[in-house]
Amino acid sequence: MDLIVLDPTQDPIEDNLEQIPLRQHPPHKIHCFHKEVDPDGICWLTFDTPESPANVWNADTLDELDGHIEELHRDSSVRALVIRSAKERVFVAGADLKKVGQLSGEGLHELLGLGQDVFNHLESLRIPKVAAIHGACLGGGFEVTLACDWRIATDHDSTRLGLPEVMLGLIPGWGGCTRLSRLIGLPKAMDLILRGKTLKASSAKHFGLVHHVVAPENLDMLARQFALKPTSVRHHHFHFTQVWPTPQILRVKAKTMLRAKFPWMRHMDSAPMMAVDVITRGATTTFEKSLALEQAAIRKLAISETTKRLIEVFFQREAASKKLPPTLSTQPVRKITNAAVIGAGVMGSGIGYTLASKGARVLITDVAVEALAKGHGSIHKLLHSGLKHHAISEKQARDLGDRISLTSERVPLKRMDLIIEAVVENMNVKKKLLADLADRSGPKTILATNTSALSVTEMAKAVPNPGRFLGLHFFNPAHLMQLVEVIVHDQTAPDVIASAMRFMQSIGKVPILVKDSPGFVVNRILMPYMLEAVRLAEMMRDPWELDEAMVEFGMPMGPLRLLDEVGFDIALHVEHTMRAAFEGRLPQSSLLTKMEALGMLGHKIGKGFYIDHDKKGALHPNRDILALTFPKEAPLFKNHEAMANHLHSFMRTEAALCLAEGVAASAQDIELAMILGAGHPPFRKLFSDLLPNLTGSDHEKHP
Repeated sequence: MDLIVLDPTQDPIEDNLEQIPLRQHPPHKIHCFHKEVDPDGICWLTFDTPESPANVWNADTLDELDGHIEELHRDSSVRALVIRSAKERVFVAGADLKKVGQLSGEGLHELLGLGQDVFNHLESLRIPKVAAIHGACLGGGFEVTLACDWRIATDHDSTRLGLPEVMLGLIPGWGGCTRLSRLIGLPKAMDLILRGKTLKASSAKHFGLVHHVVAPENLDMLARQFALKPTSVRHHHFHFTQVWPTPQILRVKAKTMLRAKFPWMRHMDSAPMMAVDVITRGATTTFEKSLALEQAAIRKLAISETTKRLIEVFFQREAASKKLPPTLSTQPVRKITNAAVIGAGVMGSGIGYTLASKGARVLITDVAVEALAKGHGSIHKLLHSGLKHHAISEKQARDLGDRISLTSERVPLKRMDLIIEAVVENMNVKKKLLADLADRSGPKTILATNTSALSVTEMAKAVPNPGRFLGLHFFNPAHLMQLVEVIVHDQTAPDVIASAMRFMQSIGKVPILVKDSPGFVVNRILMPYMLEAVRLAEMMRDPWELDEAMVEFGMPMGPLRLLDEVGFDIALHVEHTMRAAFEGRLPQSSLLTKMEALGMLGHKIGKGFYIDHDKKGALHPNRDILALTFPKEAPLFKNHEAMANHLHSFMRTEAALCLAEGVAASAQDIELAMILGAGHPPFRKLFSDLLPNLTGSDHEKHP
């Protein structure tokens, strides 16, 4: 592999510094900035892209900003500059990725260099510069604020700050790596950049990203105060963590951590690895050379297939989280403000918390008082975690808690807009409950099941008006996992589907429309893959190699570890449901059944393919299972790559069958569901350019 981890005497980035061309600024062509100089000599520069809900950087908007900066350099009557946005929820969302994707060669190099030129030009202004931040301030949007003297952010929920470029296979290349590390120090900057984390204003202040947090209505007033206040703030571009040997130590530690946590990074150029190099090597050189390191790295990343793939997935996720499928776009959408969740278990309490966290009033019911108590405890832990990690304020936590009520009584549900049942995976139990819910709810109440595998069509038979019934399959943990499979049967009303999908989008989820079919999309594609792993484990001396191979491939965990997390009882239930429909195609093995019979159920009891003695500590292989296996003498695969490719072929074939059967509308929907619901590596394709022959597959040739 060709990572930038080399001898400092022969750095491949620094070798290319002389090749970076200087940019000539053409005059701006559009008008996205409104300039106003008040009687106090403050220039208010307001970013407001016409006919767009967001402000983004492209060649035109950067050129226009540059023109205004040049005027300010020449106008001695202006005492200060305030940069703000006219958008309700966006300060600057970053670079215009659609425009970036359309560029190549010199055009791409020109745009990548343009941001640095303009932001350097801004920083060089000899007047106080204030960034008045309201709404999303991400990537290039945050980088422009780093060129200002003061950063003030609102405490509004839409205000988020950060440099998430690594999530797209890029690094902050418009001064973000260089300025942030000199502002808050290398360790903090590396942590934020490598994780691609976005922060609320309060957390951003805690990290040192902003100077003050203020209510939205007071933003302009405070910006004016700082603009007029005599200040000695200057960009010294130095932090004590730049002193030798701190950068060198951090580089070694960070790369060791990344390779251990993400083994697939050993085999390709990756944005996190390059970010480590740029930050640590840039810290030991001049400010100008550090900026040049950013440019050399981002130019290499921008043309890589991995980055192009990650940007493609980003647009797919954005579309699915904001738009309805074309067939539903004209349907009337019902407003959902009151919801009930039936069942206070792990999924029920998690779903209830998720709905309430986005403003809905939620009633959680369960016939078992003990289950309600556990559910209440789970919600309390989530609130505490949110406070601990600065995800929510104390006021938000109180308000969220006030929106949730719990009861074991059989109460009327006529005023509910949505009811989600999340009880035990038993068809008879669910049908009986749904019939009761249909009787207790209003005629327009949407009824939903959170089943992970049972037939939604069969459940609909218990509902007198089946048009208002569908599946909403959340994934565990419900408050973190973005995917929701929206499962429809032949009689589900289009306006019910549209309303459910819009509501899922409003609470921050990515809904994927799925036709009722055994296992739906994610579980159906995962089950053959996991069952093949169990079949292979029965024949291997070291079955845990399967997990190592798939983590190196890019999965967040291997199939055996995943089975432990799911629980063998649940996995066997899904297997039985799917085997009834796809008997001839699922790999056969008795190992999982034997382990369940011995009381090994996975992580829930601390013993499965792995042992976790206290359910919190490090996992260790459970070598007791070797007494249940029959290993072959010769290795089944020549290396981990062959092992991973074999297991992945089961996902690919099942995904192609899902597409052919119309379980989801498109290959993109299926891929997105697997990325968000199963952690399929987004930089790897689930579908080949030519779909495989659906009558046969590689995985029919068992080793």
